[in-house]
Amino acid sequence: MAEAKLGDTVKIHFTGKLQDETVIETSKDRDPLEFKIGDGNVIPGLEQGVIGMAAGDKKTIAISPQDAFGEPQEDLVVDINKSEFPKDVELAVGAYLNIESSDGKEFKAKVVEIKEDTVTLDANHPLAGVTINYDVELLEIV
Repeated sequence: MAEAKLGDTVKIHFTGKLQDETVIETSKDRDPLEFKIGDGNVIPGLEQGVIGMAAGDKKTIAISPQDAFGEPQEDLVVDINKSEFPKDVELAVGAYLNIESSDGKEFKAKVVEIKEDTVTLDANHPLAGVTINYDVELLEIV
């Protein structure tokens, strides 16, 4: 039976879980995830984990932060003067804000602290620094 390799397009069902078994994402209640191995459209650890699997195979892949959403980066935690926020923006710890960078790119940042004159924002991915376990079933090599 053929095994998935770099360059193959595959269809999988998956369930991503945190270490405490909290499900963060699953494809079980929707269409399978289809991607080409090596195109970079899914996290690297998931791509690598599928290599060598055959249609019908199931396994659990533990994906470290560097092969998932990265380690938290200190330079993505910044203090912004409150005066820079539009008046209609509601600031609350834990809220996510859509921010536009100086080069015009949009991203989400979490409000982590509100001080008298500044707001601390964290633009790291919410799962940065987290190991994720993926239960994967390879349905098909297209």
